[in-house]
Amino acid sequence: MFQWRTVFLYAGECATARAASDAGTIMTLSTYANSSVEEVASTRSGIRFFQLYVHKDRNLVAQLVRRAERAGFKAIALTADTPRLGRREADIKNRFNLPPYLTLKNFEGLDLGKIDKTDDSGLASYAANQIDQSLSWKDVKWLQTITSLPILVKGVLTAEDTKLAIEAGAAGIIVSNHGARQLDYVPATIMALEEVVKAAQGKVPVFLDGGVRRGTDVFKALALGASGVFIGRPVVFALAVDGEAGVRKVLQMLHDELELTMALSGCRSLKEITRNHVVADWDHPRVLPRL
Repeated sequence: MFQWRTVFLYAGECATARAASDAGTIMTLSTYANSSVEEVASTRSGIRFFQLYVHKDRNLVAQLVRRAERAGFKAIALTADTPRLGRREADIKNRFNLPPYLTLKNFEGLDLGKIDKTDDSGLASYAANQIDQSLSWKDVKWLQTITSLPILVKGVLTAEDTKLAIEAGAAGIIVSNHGARQLDYVPATIMALEEVVKAAQGKVPVFLDGGVRRGTDVFKALALGASGVFIGRPVVFALAVDGEAGVRKVLQMLHDELELTMALSGCRSLKEITRNHVVADWDHPRVLPRL
């Protein structure tokens, strides 16, 4: 069983891309994926975004962005909340390193393609050496000079940063706390969502990333103004259980649960989901059925 799970996760990005395409939804590929932008692009047609981590070597960043654009990716999700990697105690405890059969495929052929083993966390050491800690709003404008793709700023949690992102030319906002792995005590994304939506004033779409486990979570996000949601861990869990078929299953489950929640809340279309359908008790946001 372990060997099969290893195979599923090894082919994870391509399997996810195929499943997302079949579901008619978007797949976002990380800079640090184990499949390259070209490999993912060679799977079935579909909408793909590229999640960009800005490295110190800006020529390398420009190459990555242009490769993604040539491969047919439709947007760049700029990771704004990781100038340094957070203190991920599980990684430290487990001395996390990539197994030898996995590499960072977008850097294949470069010295950057492997995470060196350390006595601590190999990923943390890699990020500290490679990620540009000087990232600023000016870099949103810089990215616009090297690509025609829309830039979504990922990692926004406040109204102030929302306004700054829009001023810098962001085409969209992704409300994200990086899976709650960056900074302790940051709010859950669902708590920050409404503030960001209000600050955006409809100028750009706002998406929610993090904490989505059921279709009711999708419903609550839409009711609070999100244009859509991103999911991460459910896909990883599904890959570990049943590979590509598992991802198809989890996407279908979310779809069916959202559809059922809409029906029981009196919503015949997405446009009919409104703020009146949720109670913002942040200990437990509740859905209000409306007939």
